[in-house]
Amino acid sequence: MGNPARHRLPVRHGNHDVHRQPLDAHRVRRSQGGRTHFDVKIRVLGSAAGGGFPQWNCNCRNCAGIRAGTFHGSVRTQSSIAVTGSNTASVLVNASPDILAQLQKTPDLQPNRSIRDTAIAAIVLVDGQIDHTTGLFMLRESVRPWPIWCTDSTYADLTLGNPILSVLGHYCGVDRRRIELDDEFTVDSVDDVRWRALPVASKPAPYSPHRESPVSGDNLALVISEEISGRTAVYAPGLAAIDDRLWEAMRCASCVLVDGTFWTDDEMIRLGISRKHARDIGHLPQSGTDGMLEWLDRLPAKTRKILIHINNTNPILDESSAEAAELRLHDVEVARDGMEIFL
Repeated sequence: MGNPARHRLPVRHGNHDVHRQPLDAHRVRRSQGGRTHFDVKIRVLGSAAGGGFPQWNCNCRNCAGIRAGTFHGSVRTQSSIAVTGSNTASVLVNASPDILAQLQKTPDLQPNRSIRDTAIAAIVLVDGQIDHTTGLFMLRESVRPWPIWCTDSTYADLTLGNPILSVLGHYCGVDRRRIELDDEFTVDSVDDVRWRALPVASKPAPYSPHRESPVSGDNLALVISEEISGRTAVYAPGLAAIDDRLWEAMRCASCVLVDGTFWTDDEMIRLGISRKHARDIGHLPQSGTDGMLEWLDRLPAKTRKILIHINNTNPILDESSAEAAELRLHDVEVARDGMEIFL
């Protein structure tokens, strides 16, 4: 896979970090069976958890530092990725509240073929959380109903608990597509990409009709496969635990983009922000026994390991922190807006 972690360690040039890129860190054009295609690409549109970084009303060390210009790290928008097929059509995975800014920074998603245009062919939702769905309102000017892939439980969240999809019916409309758990599916017009949704342990949205009684399908991990090469990536921005089925998918993947919300289980409690532990709200912390780092250490050495959905309080956002240094020792990357992965 292009751009492995070991090729991204920063070097210093003056007062700036420079990330070295290998020669293959671009979209390769190839011929297969008489047809020209490009490598499948995953672009991180947003890498932060809900609220973004900095969060508008937060004065934790991280947020205050980045506003003051004393913080060794970068601004991040809320979690979302785009998956582009070999024919350049794309799937938007989650629609964050920052979607308009994210699209403006991604010219490939605006091919300018007509007076109203987009390269986004469909939208896939991993849950019904507000930071993954609010951006749907911003996409209401679509000239056709949006094909939106989601599970039945997420569809209930977005038509009953927080009726975003019902509201969109008064604008562009919604062409709802059902995600069946553990069944492969393809998205029309997006070539050479296959999808498989795995149910994962986490929490449904606070407004979900079954918030206190989670059901399978409330939260998903996505296995994204490039049909020609067979390489896969696992995208799981919200994880409270890793079961055997998800672990097997991670072990076989070329790249994993997994929950990086909190460094410690009591992070929000120690800061006086919340009374709940990370696991209480559906997130496996990186550190500690059975934490995310322990799991990632068990993956094959060739696997590219990336943390995504980073909360504004997480010390790994500070590239000069001891926690960020520990990640580098474990060959684990922190997702950043604009990062691209090629399958």
